[in-house]
Amino acid sequence: MKNKKIIAYSTLFLILALGFFLRFYNIDNTPPGVYPDEAVNGQDAIRANETGAYQWFYPANQGREGLFMNLIALSFKFLGISVLTLKLPAIIFGTLTIFGTYLLTKELFQKENLALIASFLYATSFWAINFSRIAFRANLLPCILVFTFYFMFRAIRTKKFRDFAWGGFIFGAGIHTYIAFRIAPLILIILLGSLILSKKYFLRDYWKHILVFVATMFLAAAPMLYTFYAHPEYFESRSDSISILSPTVNQGHLVETFFRSFSLSLIKYNFYGDQNWRHNYPPYPVLDPLVGIGFIFGFFYSLTKLVSLFIHRLKNKERDTDLNIHALLMAWFFVMLIPEFMTAESLPHALRSIGTLPAVMIIASLVFGYLLEKSKESSKFYQKIVLSIVITMLLSSGIFNAIKYNYFWAQKEKVGLSFNKNITDMAKYINTLPREQEKFVITSYNTIEKAPVDVLTHAHTASFFYPNELQKLQPTTTDFMIFFTENNRDAMNELQQRFPNLTLTEVTGTLGSVYYVLK
Repeated sequence: MKNKKIIAYSTLFLILALGFFLRFYNIDNTPPGVYPDEAVNGQDAIRANETGAYQWFYPANQGREGLFMNLIALSFKFLGISVLTLKLPAIIFGTLTIFGTYLLTKELFQKENLALIASFLYATSFWAINFSRIAFRANLLPCILVFTFYFMFRAIRTKKFRDFAWGGFIFGAGIHTYIAFRIAPLILIILLGSLILSKKYFLRDYWKHILVFVATMFLAAAPMLYTFYAHPEYFESRSDSISILSPTVNQGHLVETFFRSFSLSLIKYNFYGDQNWRHNYPPYPVLDPLVGIGFIFGFFYSLTKLVSLFIHRLKNKERDTDLNIHALLMAWFFVMLIPEFMTAESLPHALRSIGTLPAVMIIASLVFGYLLEKSKESSKFYQKIVLSIVITMLLSSGIFNAIKYNYFWAQKEKVGLSFNKNITDMAKYINTLPREQEKFVITSYNTIEKAPVDVLTHAHTASFFYPNELQKLQPTTTDFMIFFTENNRDAMNELQQRFPNLTLTEVTGTLGSVYYVLK
């Protein structure tokens, strides 16, 4: 028994180390650029450190919950401003979610092997790796969900108030993460119904524990709830304008629009993935073939089990706590899919459905766990063969996704273009110049386009101008350079007429990177 524990913990450590490595390796260069939305988060973090005005909600860039920006601010404060420190919170929480997936799966099924398999699938998932290397606040959502449900199911088993308190507090903190979390309470409502059906006198035996969960949940959520109360406009979001419920969006065909959105949301797992190169490797699905097959079989197994247990409960009055496990997995999957299929823009959309990611990996792991469990009915030799096959399949999946991300996806020009690599390359070049040298950057009229340069060249402060503001560009020395984020010939000609001693240079880099310099 002791040897088994040592093997299990050693395997878990290796999985976590691998997961961290896949999220940390070559982070300065892959993804090939810092996308403006990431950089805006960095701008808010820098400003918060400089002013001390850390906010619960940052209204810029269509409004964002503040926890992630404040974590970036903490990273900047102690480790300096860089690509790594901008992305460090995403890397850390992506790795923590691997651990949370292990803990939750083990708590749900009480099977060590299954927990290790689920955590490995999460650690090596292209979908999970990709987003864990991008500084988006959505990365916090999967972590919040896995640890909430871990403490919740552990609390139901142990009846310890401390576990209920932790579960409630973590869940309440979810409102500080990402807009898709706002639908998550529906999972709790469904799960409560399942618990009432499966456990006799559940409300009588657990009402005090439920109060502790609710109290700590509201304690954690209170600052954001008050912020929304004081600024109701913050609660609104861009999703209102792309919702399938909007007559402008559905064009009077709500049912057809719903089925189209729902279908596209489902097929991204196995058939036709997110077509945005920042989110996926188009046109392929978000799951690799092996995990995708596992997900299909695991999904129908869990759904069938849920329906069967529910029918037995209603017809035969049988109570089975497995009902709660499968109610959680199915509710988790479909509820966290709502932020995707209730919108009609850019579907399929792997980012909006990121809340389903841990549930998908746990569901996919059920098939591998089933194979190992069935093999126990046979000889030791047969068990070893099955174990070897399962390990080989898992390692093949992990290697496939690592190569797919770091070699095939990372080397695509479309990836460079989708991450605005030219702006990141420009910022890196500016950082090589003397600090005292004047630098001017001519951006497009997209305000957030300047954010990557602003963040990555923070110590080499540049001045920014829109094309209609060129008359304001007044160098105080003869040693200055002018950078262009796009090929704006009118602006270039105007500035060359004003400064005829400057020569225009087109700087080309890898993956479609092009920017222009007057020097």
